[in-house]
Formats: sequence, C-alpha cells, structure tokens
Amino acid sequence: MVSRAFNRQMEGYGLITAELLYRMPDHPTILQTFLWQEYDLAPDFPVLRGFLDFWSREIDGMLHSVTIAHSRLIQPAQFKLVDGVFTVH
Repeated sequence: MVSRAFNRQMEGYGLITAELLYRMPDHPTILQTFLWQEYDLAPDFPVLRGFLDFWSREIDGMLHSVTIAHSRLIQPAQFKLVDGVFTVH
C-alpha cells in the first residue's frame, strides 16, 4: 500500500510549510505563531489558499503575516559529467 503523501509527490505536489503570525483575539497587540504543513502545488498553492480561507472564516485570530517555504521531495536526480581526475595530497 502506497501512502497518500507519496502519491501526492508523484503528482507534482511538494511539501509546503507555512508560518502564520496572528493576533491573539483577547490581546490584539500580542502575536502568536502557528506552523502548518501540507502537500501543495506551486506556484498557485490551492491547498494553502483553502486553509487561509478557512482561517479567515472560522478562527478569531486575525492574520498578521504568512511566510512559506516549499520544496518538492521527489525530483529527478541531477548528474554532472566530470572530465578529469583531481588528486589531493
């Protein structure tokens, strides 16, 4: 049985990590951090956009900023041909 995460990666999805800074509902001058990870498609990030829509609708903490990092976990191997031999003493 192949995992859902592996299937998503084979479909071109990559792991996205989002750091959300939001204001505490009772103390709006205090910022809180929330980290979120999921597989998503760059550059449109439909899964992240859906999550942010959910946050805006359902969560009381108003978003201050969102920082993301995205990387594809499975990608073709990269090979470079080397012409020569270098000896290090």
